[in-house]
Amino acid sequence: KNKTIMMCKVVNFALVSTFFFASSNIHVINAFTQAARRGELATVTRSFTLQSKSDNNSDDEKRASPWPAKTRREMILEGPQQVAVASALLLTTSLGVPKSAQARLDPVNKPELLPSDPDVKVIQVEKFLTGGQVKRLDKLLTGLEKDTGFRVRVLCQAYPQTPGLAIRDYWSLGKEGQKDDKYAVLVVDQFGGKGNVLNFNVGEGMKLNLPNQFWTRLQSKYGTIFFVRENGIDISITNAIEAIVTCLRSEDGYCIDVPDAGVSLKSLGM
Repeated sequence: KNKTIMMCKVVNFALVSTFFFASSNIHVINAFTQAARRGELATVTRSFTLQSKSDNNSDDEKRASPWPAKTRREMILEGPQQVAVASALLLTTSLGVPKSAQARLDPVNKPELLPSDPDVKVIQVEKFLTGGQVKRLDKLLTGLEKDTGFRVRVLCQAYPQTPGLAIRDYWSLGKEGQKDDKYAVLVVDQFGGKGNVLNFNVGEGMKLNLPNQFWTRLQSKYGTIFFVRENGIDISITNAIEAIVTCLRSEDGYCIDVPDAGVSLKSLGM
């Protein structure tokens, strides 16, 4: 009998404790619910997490991220924005960016910035690469086009110093009724150091082998301001091109994930 009474007391205490805990945290539940309706759930989650950490005496748990939340959010959004910029300056086709975003910068058409030699594969209006790096990339891209038919080009620029729309005719890209749509153009622009430096315009024929997910992941891996700061923009460019060439020369000729850097010369066709 005593054991039964004791068990009843324990259960009763547990129920009462649960009720008071839920009551004391109902403001948290309400905050999450209201935030979800306003689309601000991530902000509330971060605020609640930091508040919980501030109640703890551990110094390690009190340390927040070195970048403010707004800055991190802007960095997350900068990737798609830069793809939009490249689309506005270069071609009418893009990686699914709304037309409203493409209209943020005025289009540019400066054929005088193009080289006099026909079909130069790496054009540097803004110099990011050394002469040796340019020669190496040109050799990679020439061999790739000869062996597979895929055309990959590189344009280094600093908006508004860019050939812009003139590049479409120079490289025969994105023309109406064009049958050769197996191309990709890497547009490299630092945009004042505020966004992703790698921007891509990809023909429909190339997307069968390298779908949109690949280009997004490639941009996230090698084009961030953090990667450029640690390794240099030239390494960002060469790593991106090597990844593209490696995928297109692979046995399947298809990639979603970006291969690791340091690939073999054989996989690059050398």
